[in-house]
Amino acid sequence: MRIHKSFAQFETDGSTLCRPQVARWLRTVTAIVLLAGAAGTGLAQHRDRDDDAAFLPSPVRSVSTVPGNGDVNPYGVAFVPHNFLTGSGPLKHGDILVSNFNNSANLQGTGTTIVRVPAAGSPSVFFHGKVGIGLSTALGTLQYGFVVVGNSPSVDGTAATAGPGSLLVINNHGKLIQTITSAWIQGPWDMALVDRGDRAIAFVTNALTGTVSRLDFSVSSSGLKLLSATTIASGYVHRGDPVTFFVAPTGLVYDERRDVLFVASTGDNAVYEVRHARETQSDNGQGFIIYADNTHLHGALGLAAAPNGHLLVTNNDGINPDPNQPSEIVEFTRDGEFVKQISVDPAQGGSFGLAVRTTDDKAIFAAVDDNTSTLLIWTLNID
Repeated sequence: MRIHKSFAQFETDGSTLCRPQVARWLRTVTAIVLLAGAAGTGLAQHRDRDDDAAFLPSPVRSVSTVPGNGDVNPYGVAFVPHNFLTGSGPLKHGDILVSNFNNSANLQGTGTTIVRVPAAGSPSVFFHGKVGIGLSTALGTLQYGFVVVGNSPSVDGTAATAGPGSLLVINNHGKLIQTITSAWIQGPWDMALVDRGDRAIAFVTNALTGTVSRLDFSVSSSGLKLLSATTIASGYVHRGDPVTFFVAPTGLVYDERRDVLFVASTGDNAVYEVRHARETQSDNGQGFIIYADNTHLHGALGLAAAPNGHLLVTNNDGINPDPNQPSEIVEFTRDGEFVKQISVDPAQGGSFGLAVRTTDDKAIFAAVDDNTSTLLIWTLNID
């Protein structure tokens, strides 16, 4: 039996911060707070047995992501990569982008802003769209200097008036240059954006239909051109919800080497894999369940890949809730074994979007707390 060893073991003492017991091979764990602000943080929960190279550290602080117009409920998180064409625009390599889903009145599906969080200094508004667009978790970048974000709008803040939305293409100066609509874009709830230079693939989860679409684009300095689109997965639970807006398939991670797309489906409370995601021309249904865990999953939501090969999934706490495990991010292996979990908020419903960026010797991990409209950021030394 394979033994999974923890990236860093943590012991809680009931205070805000956790005291690390660092494994022999780990040199340091450094928490970096990029913005000023204060809110409560969760305490790490872990197993008694050794866990193999667990990526998750213990949360230490939360920082505000509320822009000047008062937008709240941060959803999407994306890093600006090293090959992004910044030009003379405000974005810098290593910046973190956060999309807001709610407006200042906390109406869902009406947020209009993307906030830029630099490596140092204060945050700023990178993009401010028209009223009521509702920027979702579907957020990514392309090396040509484009930011792509999904919008899932609502007229009155409820799913009853939700529209199909679109993918918005924004240039490196924060200007909207394209609005892409399609029959294969139906409430874009999250996205895995595969950047191949002159070509790009957007895998999109659709909240209105419970499907996953693959959209193939050509990319040039003038923008994106849709070449083809197909439904590659379907049959996931999808419905409107008065608290979470949608219960639907959400998080996506694409494994290009294996041509496998991982899908977190909230209503099914499971993570699936869809095989041959790049090449298939047919609907594969839900795919194959790789992780179903009623102890640790409470509405599987956002999804990200850790540098140790594990997957990280957030929980919306609207499905299979457990008040003793609020706002958890769960780490598990691709074989479906639980590794570790951490809480980003002492109340339920806080965890949502997350992203990881790796360099030669560091991993930067960022995750939102919806309850407080904040972002948690850690910098970890890795070997």
